Amino acid sequence: MRRAGTALRILLAAAAAAPATGAAEGAPVRIGSKKFTESYVLGEIAVRALAARGIPAEHRQGMGGTLILWRALASAAIDAYPEYTGTIAEEIVREPAGGSVAALRPRLAQAGIGITDPLGFDNTYALVMRRERARGLGIRTIGDLRRHPDLKAGLTHEFLGRRDGWAPLAHRYGLALDVRGIDHALGYAALASGAIDVKDAYSTDARIAENDLVVLRDELGFFPRYEAVFLYRESLAPAAVAALRGLAGRIDQAEMTRLNAEAERTRDYGRAADAFFGGPAVAEASAARKIAGWTARHVELVAVSVALAVLAGIPLGIAAAGRGWAARTILAAAGTIQTVPALALLALLVPIPFLGISPATAVVALFLYSLLPIVRNTATGLQDVPPGIRESAEALGLPAGARLVRVYLPMASRTILAGIRTSAVIAVGTATLAALIGAGGLGEPILSGLNLNDHATILQGAIPAALLALAVEAVFLVVDRIAIPKGLQERPK
Repeated sequence: MRRAGTALRILLAAAAAAPATGAAEGAPVRIGSKKFTESYVLGEIAVRALAARGIPAEHRQGMGGTLILWRALASAAIDAYPEYTGTIAEEIVREPAGGSVAALRPRLAQAGIGITDPLGFDNTYALVMRRERARGLGIRTIGDLRRHPDLKAGLTHEFLGRRDGWAPLAHRYGLALDVRGIDHALGYAALASGAIDVKDAYSTDARIAENDLVVLRDELGFFPRYEAVFLYRESLAPAAVAALRGLAGRIDQAEMTRLNAEAERTRDYGRAADAFFGGPAVAEASAARKIAGWTARHVELVAVSVALAVLAGIPLGIAAAGRGWAARTILAAAGTIQTVPALALLALLVPIPFLGISPATAVVALFLYSLLPIVRNTATGLQDVPPGIRESAEALGLPAGARLVRVYLPMASRTILAGIRTSAVIAVGTATLAALIGAGGLGEPILSGLNLNDHATILQGAIPAALLALAVEAVFLVVDRIAIPKGLQERPK
């Protein structure tokens, strides 16, 4: 047996060390899903299968790619999610030759993770092109792409980095295309417009037929089988495990393609899951109620993170107002954090044991992003206190602490409050990314809408987020009138 990679061993160790309690007694079973239509639909199917047995469940949808979902499962942030045997073999246990469920089961059991039997369909990776374009160039197989190095390929970011993705595929076939990373759903729009010529896809994707695309034949058999299964924590209640195992063998290739098409047509993953069970649609919360729930979580994430940033940022700003290496180090560190892309920061925080895939990770990320405006404005406000006022405070014999609290901070209060307001507005926008790690908020409908190419769903998140930013501005106008000393407030012209 080949030795698993270091990253796998770390993840397996983390999974084994995680508390083997699963969801708390009476708490809903947490089903995760990746950020593409089929995973959303399978997540909804799992929720309904559990509900049919009287087991409460919730769907944390669109949490990202394989690594994020696996870490979430290993750390008990979720209890189960749909996965594929080829992906498990290539990306998780790193044993490409052991891609059968029988071979995977003992490897996963070492980490306290169970696997169902296959659901009934193989959703392999594929490269697709517009039929007209492929016919015009005489391209039928992946190998035919060698003759056309000028073609533009738009590939998902996960596919670009996978062991069974673009780099090894290009090496096996000797391909040298013009490659760029693109979101899965947006890639179909780019393909239809001619912005790209080739895209990675899933064989059960309904958009292949809808967009009249042709699947290029994998003549070298590069892609392994990707039989759909559910991974679950073995600590999960037996009844919940039985519900997930009961889905094995019930969804064939044609059925999964039909359900994907239903989800794309109705813009509703839950309705597609209802179609699978053949029963009446499960009543779902109204759009207004869902938006209210997303907004409440969004406000919670922003409020907690900004409050923590104020508690830490003002003292740091006071320290940064001085001179010397300490002041320069504080400002440099806060500025450096601000330059780290939000997605990269989330990825760096997720592996930390006490954070993982949780709202706490989102709060920490937002807290770090909120620091710079508060630290910088506090330091600037204190540095701008006129020398005459400093001298007067000293002449009165006030101790250093009293001068700071009773004179300097009030004088700098307008500048400090402006920094807090900037941090809050930044946090409102950045918090939409919390949905990528299952932390909820207004990013959920935005991600779902991007996946479905549904502008109405995107606006369910984007409009409330914009209104929330305006509300923050309005709140701070009121706070300005209350907190700023009368003599320092702007007078109307």
